Amino acid sequence: MASTQVPASEVGMNVPALWMVGDKDTTIYIFGTVHTLPDDIDWYSGTVKSALDASDTLVTEIDMTPAAMAQMPSIVQATAILPQGITVRSLMDENERETYEGALTKLNLPVNALDQLEPWYAALTISQIAYQNAGFKEENGTENVLESIIGDTKGRDSLETIQFQLSIFDGLPQDAQVEYLVQTAEEVDNIGPILVELVDEWAVGDVEGLGDLLNEALESDPVLANRLLYTRNANWAVWIDERLDQPGTIFMAVGAGHLAGKENLQEKLAERGIQITRIQ
Repeated sequence: MASTQVPASEVGMNVPALWMVGDKDTTIYIFGTVHTLPDDIDWYSGTVKSALDASDTLVTEIDMTPAAMAQMPSIVQATAILPQGITVRSLMDENERETYEGALTKLNLPVNALDQLEPWYAALTISQIAYQNAGFKEENGTENVLESIIGDTKGRDSLETIQFQLSIFDGLPQDAQVEYLVQTAEEVDNIGPILVELVDEWAVGDVEGLGDLLNEALESDPVLANRLLYTRNANWAVWIDERLDQPGTIFMAVGAGHLAGKENLQEKLAERGIQITRIQ
């Protein structure tokens, strides 16, 4: 069975997209999320709120409970710190280092501020700071808001572990990590504006427009795109297929990029004969 796109007049566009998979005794709502948002976007209402209210379990990419999040710093420390005596700048040639240091200067950081971080984590840190400078806050991220709303009223499940998500980047060869960092540094002025554009598409439910932006952003790094999106989408389709064998109602919140663009989750479900319908 293929995915179904319900006409905009029926699903109520101008709101973030919500999808549904189900059989006779199982319903899985699938909501595309944004992990960091500004203060002025109100997405928790209408069909999304009703779907969460009706659900027994919240499923997120990783365990988002406070106890699990408290472990994050120690996991990062064990995964993303360079060995003693090596700095991230020492892994670059002169031109790369100049580009990288220029990006840190634009962010009002000392050029040695991220020296002890592995290249992939330095790249993520630069992006995070650029998001913050553009007015985005992690506490406004969809999953964080959902977690605060439900408290201990619903069951929890997760698709992956924190360690696995970090391994997506940490498992890249070092030269690929440096290339990713330098590309991030080159684009430092555009990181905030690009996220604003992505969120604008997400907030009005324009999945096609969001997909176009994602495809353009990832086309320069097909290896990372495969690790970050395509392979995980296939894994999650298997998870959903197996979860349909158990009765219940699930609210599944995953990054909106997995529900847009090439090899998206809808396509992976269709390959397994599972129909997914957009309901908002």
